[in-house]
Amino acid sequence: MEGLIDEFGRRFKTLRVSLINTCNLGCVYCTCGTEDLKDNLTISKAQGISAGDLSAIIKKLHRVLKLDTVRFTGGEPLLYHQLPEIIRSTRLLGIDNLKLTTNGLLLENQAAALAEAGLRSINISLDAIDEEVFYSVSRRHGINRILKGIDTAIDEGLEVKLNAVIMRGLNENQIIPLLKFAFERNIRIRFLEIMAMGHLFGKADEHFFSQDEILSEISKGYDFERLERKPCSTANYWKTTSGYTFGIVANETEPFCGDCDRLRLDSLGNIYGCLSSNSPVSVNHIHDDAALIDCLQAAMSQKQSLKFTGSNLSMLSIGG
Repeated sequence: MEGLIDEFGRRFKTLRVSLINTCNLGCVYCTCGTEDLKDNLTISKAQGISAGDLSAIIKKLHRVLKLDTVRFTGGEPLLYHQLPEIIRSTRLLGIDNLKLTTNGLLLENQAAALAEAGLRSINISLDAIDEEVFYSVSRRHGINRILKGIDTAIDEGLEVKLNAVIMRGLNENQIIPLLKFAFERNIRIRFLEIMAMGHLFGKADEHFFSQDEILSEISKGYDFERLERKPCSTANYWKTTSGYTFGIVANETEPFCGDCDRLRLDSLGNIYGCLSSNSPVSVNHIHDDAALIDCLQAAMSQKQSLKFTGSNLSMLSIGG
């Protein structure tokens, strides 16, 4: 049934799995930015389905969709105790392109086990190099732990990329320092426009910093040229005259909905075809392929045709 396709020619080939709906940071674009970790526990951990059930759903989805890529997200996936096991079980399905998105706080001690389990690539959220600016975004200290985690992941042979959400008035002064940090390690970095999700739904304009403004900041330190966008890519990329590459995920100013191939699975066994929909489609107790295809078609119908609109769905429960 690899023929599941919509009127725009879109298929589900990338699965993003939100393993856990809690986090050890309190980033202001994901939560309300409070000091209390309890404020980040939007859904009880006990409500999540077992690792075995989650693996079974991934297997069912792969059987129908013939997935190319699986990315594990959260919340913070490094808090998920069976992370190496679920990576390993997914690898055994024949899916080679296994990726992870993390804040990196716990990465130094876990990178080796993740690489051994079959992980190929890690996207690490790093919104600032300066400790105080980092705190203003994340409401936590610990930048040095993340930096050590980045270097450890590189040493373990994992492909490392950095993600930085840029917010006006908070961390736009970190764009050049973040670029320098990435370029010194020869790793790719992507800057993200803020997403109108969760508590920011309908309220993102105050901190919105556009792709053009990001490029304007970068032009103060670098000359660059635009590269051709790859199909299904979430980011636009540029190459500097020195040969370094950076990207921008421009959800608002240059949406990539037209060829989006992503399907999302949350820790409760629900799928979503788009972050702009907060209507879960449960696949937790479905064993029949025909019924699963009906669910996938319902998720496919959630995809936007032209523009990302966001929703009040918390990023803690579905990932980026």
